[in-house]
Amino acid sequence: MKNKQEQRSEETKKQILESAGNLFAKKGYDSVTIREIAKEAGCSHTTIYLYFKDKEALLHQLSMPSLQELHIQLKQISDMDTLTAEVKLKEISREYIHFCLKNRNMYDVFFNAKSSRVDEEPELEINKFRVEIFEMMKLVIQQCLSIPNDEQLLAFSRIYYYNLNGILITYSYQHEPLDILMERLTPTFDLAIEILVLGFREKLK
Repeated sequence: MKNKQEQRSEETKKQILESAGNLFAKKGYDSVTIREIAKEAGCSHTTIYLYFKDKEALLHQLSMPSLQELHIQLKQISDMDTLTAEVKLKEISREYIHFCLKNRNMYDVFFNAKSSRVDEEPELEINKFRVEIFEMMKLVIQQCLSIPNDEQLLAFSRIYYYNLNGILITYSYQHEPLDILMERLTPTFDLAIEILVLGFREKLK
């Protein structure tokens, strides 16, 4: 059983994380300072450094558990031998869209704060994980199109990813319940993937 000091320590750490998440979502990661987080959390900025090395450590702690959960879900779909590549791509797209809309206040932080290019070796652990998610999507697109892992595949994968994020921007401010929104629009999302794949195949001819 934890003593009172350990409980207070855990509560302080939790409050710092919640405050950082709220501020990152509201103002953007780059605009927020450690002092602002401390003020929001009701502690001194030096207290934050007792729990977190820097702002990047806060970003990592806030983002990685959710990204790991998404990675597991996408990997399960990617590994399903009973599905065709195009069905996998639709399922992965739905799962990604659902995840981001479920976390609509934080998905930009999860995927874009301190992000790096997908075609360069990432330094931050969070970017390694982001790239792994993108690479999983790219692999399924490669399976759909039966093409080598080259610059053209990277270009197609980027276009696919732009399409997903266009959907997220369109619906991230909707107040409609997520399950109802997904049920209503999944046929349109699926059709978007079908048309995208058809366009890629036509371009390859």
